[in-house]
Amino acid sequence: MFFSVIIPVFNRPEELAELLRSLSVQSYQKFEAIVVEDGSGITSESVVRKFKNDISITYLVQSNQGQGFARNNGMSKAKGDFFIILDSDVILPRNYLWVLDEKIREKKLDAFGGPDAAASDFSSLQKAMDFAMTSFWTTGGIRGKLKDPSKYQARGFNMGVSKTVFLKTGGFADPNRGEDIEWSIRIKKAGFKLELVEEAFVYHKRKNTLISFAKQAFSFGRNRVNVSRFHSEAIKLVHLLPTAFSLFLVSMIPISMFFPSLFTFQLFLIGFWGGMIFLNSLIQYRSASVALLSIITSLTQLVCYGFGLVYEYLKKLVNG
Repeated sequence: MFFSVIIPVFNRPEELAELLRSLSVQSYQKFEAIVVEDGSGITSESVVRKFKNDISITYLVQSNQGQGFARNNGMSKAKGDFFIILDSDVILPRNYLWVLDEKIREKKLDAFGGPDAAASDFSSLQKAMDFAMTSFWTTGGIRGKLKDPSKYQARGFNMGVSKTVFLKTGGFADPNRGEDIEWSIRIKKAGFKLELVEEAFVYHKRKNTLISFAKQAFSFGRNRVNVSRFHSEAIKLVHLLPTAFSLFLVSMIPISMFFPSLFTFQLFLIGFWGGMIFLNSLIQYRSASVALLSIITSLTQLVCYGFGLVYEYLKKLVNG
């Protein structure tokens, strides 16, 4: 199978260099890479040039249109049988493409989504952010640990579709607001087989600061509502849990003043939740500092996602 690896990039030449380096040492070499520069002020042209002798690579430049449409541009120029879509801030394990080739054939997949992980050399904060985005205790576990892989909705940092799927469905319908989830739903509605391939994980370098991580989580909540504009069934009970958690935290203020016994019980629940996060993270990363940071990032992820969903839902009601 010949893969076309589609990589949109916006002002991230250093991260792109790491991704291209991991592509250049893949054990499976039947692929091309297409980098789509989406109106960047800091371009990646010099980075792409450095890998010309190591990878079959094409460099496309467009005005800023958003990552969804940048990916469409890349796929429209691709020569492969199967298109792999990656964000520029991921790094691939050496056997990533080999695993994909095997699993796509074995499962007879038309499309796939893969999970993400933190590499051992990532910073403590990046590991804590990875925990928050993948843990059972934050609802993040639905991203890459499903009992039924056919229920998975692929994310744009690590997903892929056959050329036939792209031609039949037309690619991404939105530039940058849950466009990956929307397309996943549409792919399944069109009768194609999309599943999680748990073995095809990527190392995902997330945001560099807690503030940028919070902004991203807030936008994820907003994005889920945006997807519901295309597919009314997109918001399920699990997506409301972060909002319920956030309202629970807010309720602790008045309850502490008027119902001290109930407030004590609330503190117990929050303490238990934080303790389980600390323990799980400690077991996973063997680092007390990462475990402590995981409590902070998990709290940030849930609260910001929850309020992002409420914000966009109210906006949807007002604007129609």
